[in-house]
Amino acid sequence: MASSIPQLPLRDELFLLGHDDDTGQPHIHRQALALGLAGAVLIDLFLAGRIALDTSGDTGPGEEQRLWLHLDRPVGDRIADTALASIRYAHPTPPLRGWLRGFADDLYDRTRAGLHAGGILRHDVRRRLGGLARTDRYLPADLKWPVVARARLHYLAAGRDQPDNHTAALGGLVATLGLTNHLYLADDIAALTVQLRTIAARHHRQVRDITAAVDAAVGDLATAAYR
Repeated sequence: MASSIPQLPLRDELFLLGHDDDTGQPHIHRQALALGLAGAVLIDLFLAGRIALDTSGDTGPGEEQRLWLHLDRPVGDRIADTALASIRYAHPTPPLRGWLRGFADDLYDRTRAGLHAGGILRHDVRRRLGGLARTDRYLPADLKWPVVARARLHYLAAGRDQPDNHTAALGGLVATLGLTNHLYLADDIAALTVQLRTIAARHHRQVRDITAAVDAAVGDLATAAYR
């Protein structure tokens, strides 16, 4: 089933897995999810050979690493190409965690708009109290999209598929953002989370560094919320 459906960009699959299929409500705070989406954009750009990380800093992963362009060529995706432009015109080259925070600012809305324009999400309006209260929802136009994303992770965790870079990165982001309990793939959520993290850890170091920076940025967000 999964092989017959086009693979969406990593950020789009993460967006779908970050929401309830029936209500359209996000499973986690929108800002935390947006940071994950920003990380997904960077990972896709890295896997496409467009960006790399300068790991010459000595203060630890995610803190002093800076982004740089490896191949300054558009990929044909509006959000991804906007990310490339933001790196191209930044002086000095942006630190990883700072870039994630800045690019995530309106990324939730931009990702949702792109999915809606592409027919992946449909706009639904619920009215209550005799039409006085209105709730706008964005739901999957076809449940195949979130189902296929979950199926890829299921096959990966069950050892039925060889881990590809895209799905391994998706599993790492899902585990980092605390979305594993919303995959409906296993009763032992802790074990599934460890398994997805372990698979992701076997792949590109720079993908792991981006995922770690997402984790740190989400932690910063949580710390700020409790001050």
